[in-house]
Amino acid sequence: MILIADSGTTKTEWCLIADKEISETIFTSGINPFYQESDNISSILQKEFTAVKKFNAIYFYGTGCINLEKQGIVKKALLQVFETENIFIGSDLVAAAHSLCQDQPGFACILGTGSNSCFYNGSEIVANVSPLGFILGDEGSGAVLGKKLLSDVLKKQLPQFLITDFFETYPVTPAEILENVYKKPFPSRYLAKFTKFLSKNINHPEIENIVITGFEAFISRNLLQYPDIDRMPVHFTGSVAFHFEAQLRKAIEEKQLILGNIERAPMKGLVKYHNNNITL
Repeated sequence: MILIADSGTTKTEWCLIADKEISETIFTSGINPFYQESDNISSILQKEFTAVKKFNAIYFYGTGCINLEKQGIVKKALLQVFETENIFIGSDLVAAAHSLCQDQPGFACILGTGSNSCFYNGSEIVANVSPLGFILGDEGSGAVLGKKLLSDVLKKQLPQFLITDFFETYPVTPAEILENVYKKPFPSRYLAKFTKFLSKNINHPEIENIVITGFEAFISRNLLQYPDIDRMPVHFTGSVAFHFEAQLRKAIEEKQLILGNIERAPMKGLVKYHNNNITL
């Protein structure tokens, strides 16, 4: 029996796989080694992970697991909780590559709260354009789309009926928005929540333009930096890619790129990948 985890800062999805079938799915709090130490992570799992804790192997993918130091924090915690020493730790970008590309070469992209991309040669990531975060980069992400929406609302760059609708949907003042963006923790998460307003009003050209322009920036500032980007499929995972698929397709086709899979989350593909590849 194996255990696969897909973790973000907010929540972690765990799938127990027995005889290549999902036997149980469990959700716990998010795990991010940038904000948590091993003891804190293991304490959370001792309380919230209620299934069996003995596995042949564990494959953990998570936000923040970008280097050996951060991966070590998570691995130490897992060793304190689970009865196995066969543990693989990978980043959320590795999860996207394994899930979307399987064992075939291609480009794997994340469009969620943040954005990222890579070229995967069928066995490992060999090229990555740094996303730089939502202040300097993260083009096409929920955080950056939300930032553009808020800027257009506060600077009155949208039709008045949309501005009125925004403040009826979110009863906040401009001062409260600035407080959340500049002074409170997790501003990217705050900004990304406004993609729901974009989705609700996507039929208005001013709103659709925000989304398409964001995707065009992701393509030009990230994807077009890769050699041979026009020769292999470009796959996407993440809530923004999933909910704005029509706009993403339009932007991809405009640049004459090959659109591959679009998945809301990587877990389905991860289960398939690890059922076909015994790596531990």
